[in-house]
Amino acid sequence: MRIGELARRTGASARALRHYETAGLIASARAANGYRVYEEGAVARVANIRYLLAAGLTLDDVSAFRSCLDGDVSAAPPSARGLEIARERLAVLDARIAAQTAARDRLAAALAAAPAPEGAPTRPRS
Repeated sequence: MRIGELARRTGASARALRHYETAGLIASARAANGYRVYEEGAVARVANIRYLLAAGLTLDDVSAFRSCLDGDVSAAPPSARGLEIARERLAVLDARIAAQTAARDRLAAALAAAPAPEGAPTRPRS
């Protein structure tokens, strides 16, 4: 299948597919006209790449899972390296959530302490 068909079937953009290919995560052959041609297995592989990216992994992280990208990556038993990557990503996400929560709390406190402008409708505080 050509890149447009793979994009349509996986929900990935053609640009993302080219990026995955540059990263060595998917492969294509070239047709006589120069178009990229992907095998049917690329659909599952791209779905697994997108699953891992949606879970917070980076493309570099995903490359550690190359050996299981063609199967059901969500049901496969994790490797030691896969667990290490998942723990690292979880720590990064937890730190980001904590930082965003702290910023939100500071903003909410500043708004709660600020006097309402003259003539502005009052809002109940939550």
